[in-house]
Amino acid sequence: MGFLSGRRKRSRLAPELDDQDLGRLLKSLMATTKTGMIATTDLCVAQISRLLDQDRGDWDHRAHRMGVLADYLTETQLSRAWAAREPRNADALALHAWTQVVRGRRQGSLEDADGVVDLCLRAAETSPDDPTPWVILLAVARLEVWEQSQVFGVWNEVLARDRWNREAYLGMLGYLSPEEAGSRVQVLEFVDSLSLRMPANVPCVATELTAQVHQYHSLMGRGGVEALVARNHWSQPMAVQAVDKVAHTWAQPGFLRHARALADLNVLAYALMAADRRREAAAVFEALGGVVTAWPWQADGDPLTEFEQAHRRAAAGI
Repeated sequence: MGFLSGRRKRSRLAPELDDQDLGRLLKSLMATTKTGMIATTDLCVAQISRLLDQDRGDWDHRAHRMGVLADYLTETQLSRAWAAREPRNADALALHAWTQVVRGRRQGSLEDADGVVDLCLRAAETSPDDPTPWVILLAVARLEVWEQSQVFGVWNEVLARDRWNREAYLGMLGYLSPEEAGSRVQVLEFVDSLSLRMPANVPCVATELTAQVHQYHSLMGRGGVEALVARNHWSQPMAVQAVDKVAHTWAQPGFLRHARALADLNVLAYALMAADRRREAAAVFEALGGVVTAWPWQADGDPLTEFEQAHRRAAAGI
């Protein structure tokens, strides 16, 4: 992937990151869905289908595009209409299932868990090589708090199709956390098992650093003395190791090539600032070119405001 120019650009929340085709589609959907006509539904479905057809076989980019579209379409009926019209289209089924998962996350539970599972299994049957239906099923498993044996079964189905699937690794990280169905020890074991064999620039490379940011947020969320000393987390050996391992490589042009590389660079910039490593963070902010993701900045307030304040502090080196 090509990072955006190092020139200082206006900071903006950009769910598409640096995927220009996806960005154009989102603008088009925003413009056409306002009319609410049947003809508009046809046009939107055709545009979505065309975009998802572009990267068939590139599971990483497809997951990024489908995840962003699912988030955008959650409050519309577009995905439902497409799946109803084309019940044998794996993309239509998977996108509709993913929109239901996004809605379920916002509401705290799925409206029709069995229905979403059925959509995923039908998509998997229609497109047996595609890991995406299994990635979505893993998200269902988290929301429904399935038994670990079932969850690891789904996880293995993803890995059989896409060894370093970013969504799946981050999904398992969430599932194994003490906030969901696991424990801190399970998170540590999971991260340790990855770091032994994971290449340096695969799509799921931010799993270890993400775990450290989650742990930092957990400490901050406890309030009181623990929140006051939470910054000490970044001087702990495992946190230092997680940051040191990637601080000087990720921002190099062309090193990270996966679809959500800019999202991972947001995590790195955040971690470096939390660790008070501002000079190193400055190079990461330059590589970002003003592209902001809501997480992890939203943990401290408005993400754009937090990002811009951190960027200014990094630039000043103070």
